[in-house]
Order: sequence, then structure tokens, then C-alpha cells
Amino acid sequence: MSGDAGARNAVEWLASAAPDPETCRWEWERSPLGVALLPAGRLWDVLILPGGLGYPTLDVLSRRADRPGPVLADSRVGFFVPPGTAAGWVATGVRGAGRGAWIVVPHPGRSVSGVRWIVPPDGSGTLNDPATLELAMHEAVAGRGEAGR
Repeated sequence: MSGDAGARNAVEWLASAAPDPETCRWEWERSPLGVALLPAGRLWDVLILPGGLGYPTLDVLSRRADRPGPVLADSRVGFFVPPGTAAGWVATGVRGAGRGAWIVVPHPGRSVSGVRWIVPPDGSGTLNDPATLELAMHEAVAGRGEAGR
């Protein structure tokens, strides 16, 4: 699949989470910020880790998975996981955004200031596996301890 087709599929998949997909697409195209607010809990939840844990976790996850699911970043790192994951997730420093939460989401094919895609969605609906993500977080924490940080 070409990059343009992948970005179009990602736009359609993400917009389908919006109450009004057409308005979501309009916001991405015409808003000076290039972002849309999308509800978590329908197609995905987001587990939000502080950057100091999120980036090393993504490094480990990238080694464990052929291709991680979607990941957003600003000063924190947000891993898109199956709906319902956030409600049962308990970990110090990890915030879950599930049903009732809204996430600032940039257009998947463009760069915007602030929040950005580290791993953009591919449009297939692939998400990060919570069990694999948890193992990656443990390995990232253990690795930081071994490195003396």
C-alpha cells in the first residue's frame, strides 16, 4: 500500500471514531492547528506514559512487534490499545484515556506542532497489544535501572 493510500485509510479509520466524521476531516483540512478532538473508548483507548518511560517502552515494543500500533507523542507518549483497556489498567504514572475521554489527534499524514505521530495508524485498525505493552514497560524500566539512570 502506498504512503498516500495508507494515510487516506488512516484518516478514514480515525475519523470513524468521531461523532461526525465529516467535521473531523474538515478540522484536519482547514483548522490552522491541524488537529481534531476524538473520543476514546469507541475504537481504541490510549495509555499515556511520561516521556521518560514512553520512549524507552516504544523502543522495546518496536523490537518485540513487527510494527507497533499507533503511538502519539508530545511531552508524553500515548499508545493506542483496544477499547476497555484503560478502565482496567493500574500503573503508577500511567494515565488511561477510555470511554468519556477525548484525545487531541493530528492528521495522520502531516506534521503539526505539539502532538505528533511517532507510529501513525495504518488504517487497518491494528492496535498495541496491552500484554505486550506491559512487558515492554517492565523491560524499559529494568533497562533504565541497569543503565544507572
